[in-house]
Amino acid sequence: MPVRLGYAGALHIERKPRFVMLNALGLLKQRRFLPLFTTQFLGAFNDNLFKTSMVLFATYAIFNDPKMEANFNALATGLAILPFFLLSALAGQLADSHDKARIIRIVKTAEILIMLLGASGLMVARAGLPGVGIGLMLGAVLCLGVHSTFFGPIKYAILPQHLPPHDVLGGTGLVEAGTYLAILLGTVTAGWIPIEGAAITVLAVAALGWLVARQIPPAPREGPRLVLNYNPFTSSWRLIRATLHIPRLFLAICAISFFWTIGAVLIVVFPPLVKNVLTADERVASGAIAVFSVGVAIGSVIINTMLRGRISARYSPVSVIAMGGFVVLFSVLCREWPAAPVGTLYSWGEFIAQPRAIAIMLSLLAIATTGGMFVVPLYAFLTTTVEKDQTARTVAANNVVNSGAMTIGSVAVLIITAFGVGPTDMLLLVAAMCLVSAWIAQRLHRACD
Repeated sequence: MPVRLGYAGALHIERKPRFVMLNALGLLKQRRFLPLFTTQFLGAFNDNLFKTSMVLFATYAIFNDPKMEANFNALATGLAILPFFLLSALAGQLADSHDKARIIRIVKTAEILIMLLGASGLMVARAGLPGVGIGLMLGAVLCLGVHSTFFGPIKYAILPQHLPPHDVLGGTGLVEAGTYLAILLGTVTAGWIPIEGAAITVLAVAALGWLVARQIPPAPREGPRLVLNYNPFTSSWRLIRATLHIPRLFLAICAISFFWTIGAVLIVVFPPLVKNVLTADERVASGAIAVFSVGVAIGSVIINTMLRGRISARYSPVSVIAMGGFVVLFSVLCREWPAAPVGTLYSWGEFIAQPRAIAIMLSLLAIATTGGMFVVPLYAFLTTTVEKDQTARTVAANNVVNSGAMTIGSVAVLIITAFGVGPTDMLLLVAAMCLVSAWIAQRLHRACD
């Protein structure tokens, strides 16, 4: 098994083709991976089921104004992101100095309490007290942000600890694919079950996730115990400064952050776009988001197959350029969309019956597939560039920068919307941002390959 030393001391293992990526799906049969994968899957499903139910309920049953809907979505997105900005440094320190499996179990216990708060908000709003219900739901969104902040570094950092080096990219791809398939199921479920059903389901899934998390094998710290810095600002700055001096990490984090800035814009504008431009109901909105989730999962699998287990940004620039092209196509299709009669919204059947509906869905699928192909290898860079006792902090540093970028994206949507720019024009801004992402990814490819 030949070994070579790459840029910045990064170790690359070259293997004969017949041994490369021996079916990453085989990891799902192993206790070192399956409980973690299932825990992440259930968590992503539950998080998305609750948030999608909340957004669709607010968009279609509480508000009746496009700007209010966009503002609510931006506020919810901002609250979900804020904990990443403030607490990611602490989360990374804890994960690198304590048993990661134990932290996961604590986080999953907290999820049960958070979903109890969120389910109460859904039911209170449903009972005719939207102000109180929205307050409870947004409180749950903030707490879910804290939950994800502490779980996020672990789900990637634990992989190099439980898997051999040649399985890390495959494991990362499976986690990404599983996450977006979970988002798919959560999104579809949110669009088709009543609010009462959503409230019950999020509690049940949280309990199931707690049980599965108890099966994750131990992952004790591998380096010296850290002296924790509880100041969110100084700890974040030190974390970023200690990470970004490595050129390939700096470029990978920049590329991922810019990608999620694009994601933040899409998250904010998409539900109002479906309701007010495509004039379709909440089931169409959930179906469209589901198609998007399928695309990211497909992209994760495709890029894993193309790279054959080698961690490389070779295909990232062309992938994100293609993504920008499909965003432009989606914007054009939306502009030519025949609106439903005034005062009505297309049902799922009526929507699909429209001549351009299939093209709309295929363009969304293409956007997501190319997006998945772009971002998955970049996450693998984060966990394989540094020593195993630093991986959680590296992912945490990425989360801090990502959250800042997503916050900027959400605020930018609010400002641009205030000037009367509609969602279809906002998509052109997204396409332009894809070109910047491609430039950063190309620099990463040249630095590392």
